Amino acid sequence: MKSIELFAGAGGLGIGLHRAGFHPVKVIEWNRNCCMSLRANRERSIPDVADWDILEGDVRRFDFKIYENQIDLISGGPPCQPFSMGGKHRAQADSRDMFPEAIRTVREVRPKAFIFENVKGLTRAAFRNYFEYIRLQLEHPDVVGFESEDWSDHLARLERHHTSAVRADLHYRVVARVLNAANFGVPQRRERVVFVGFRDDFSADWTFPEETHSLDSLLWEQTKGNYWDKHRIPQKKRVMSRQAKERAENLREQPKALPWQTVRDAIHNLPDPEKHPEQTNFYLNHRYQPGARSYPGHTGSPLDEPAKTLKAGVHGVPGGENMLARPDGTVRYFTVRESARLQTFPDEFHFYGAWTEAMRQLGNAVPVEMARIIGEHVAYQLQVTQNADVLQ
Repeated sequence: MKSIELFAGAGGLGIGLHRAGFHPVKVIEWNRNCCMSLRANRERSIPDVADWDILEGDVRRFDFKIYENQIDLISGGPPCQPFSMGGKHRAQADSRDMFPEAIRTVREVRPKAFIFENVKGLTRAAFRNYFEYIRLQLEHPDVVGFESEDWSDHLARLERHHTSAVRADLHYRVVARVLNAANFGVPQRRERVVFVGFRDDFSADWTFPEETHSLDSLLWEQTKGNYWDKHRIPQKKRVMSRQAKERAENLREQPKALPWQTVRDAIHNLPDPEKHPEQTNFYLNHRYQPGARSYPGHTGSPLDEPAKTLKAGVHGVPGGENMLARPDGTVRYFTVRESARLQTFPDEFHFYGAWTEAMRQLGNAVPVEMARIIGEHVAYQLQVTQNADVLQ
């Protein structure tokens, strides 16, 4: 199935969707370093990106009409900078907000479906009206904001159109949900809002995939000793937080889900870059980064839990998401390769640039495994619908 990937970044969403059966005819990203990473891996014939047609540039300058009715899926993570909900904001006038471009692409291409991802903060109460504004624009991409129209007036017009009985324009059935990547086998607590839409001439009977992993299952495995035995951890080094122990004590039977994947699960077979630097040459992007320290609000990710959310910021980010906290209380920064594992990128995928730049690419990425799972469910629905139409 053919797709277009917008705001591709380092390729996490695109790689996952490629593994789900979508093959991009165009991959668009404006950041030079991200494009260099993608091109470097394409030149190395990494299967996930070997055939990608990568365009480095501003999506606002690209005309998508040449792909009208030829594309199965449009996907991407449009940058959506927070802004004040007070005052006057013209529809599609904030240059930091790329959702209008995602919606324009849908309007021009008329794909069978789309998948867009964004930060959980978009669902906060302060942005509730804007969240609804995005959703209604995705449902009715032909209802375009006027040049001089305030975005709230455009929202009101969209609401009137949405509740009218007439549906002659391009229309999508859209669902949105906040997903935690840890619940899908990613060794990282990463909550994101995902929009999925199907064109209304497809009889899509679709829902988000069921969660497969859980915290309770991890706690069960740890309290029963199975987790520690798997990693050959002696009794005296089996450390659980007080909150984890209290929650585990309330478990009366083994949960059905698989256990959350931890940092240790993800990186256990990588050499410690601080203690064994001579062994890191066998792995891409696996170099020790000095300077990590713990302070309030920056305490690192415990080894035996999923990592905190990796962020594009590096030094001093709240929560220490890019830092490993060992059971003995010491800390160090994650290497780029370790961070790539936490984002479920393949080990053969190389990230261009210094540690800071590579970590920025990873902090902005979608976990490959979560993208694959969502993509497979969308691909299956498209195939089922297309087969049903052929039989009629």
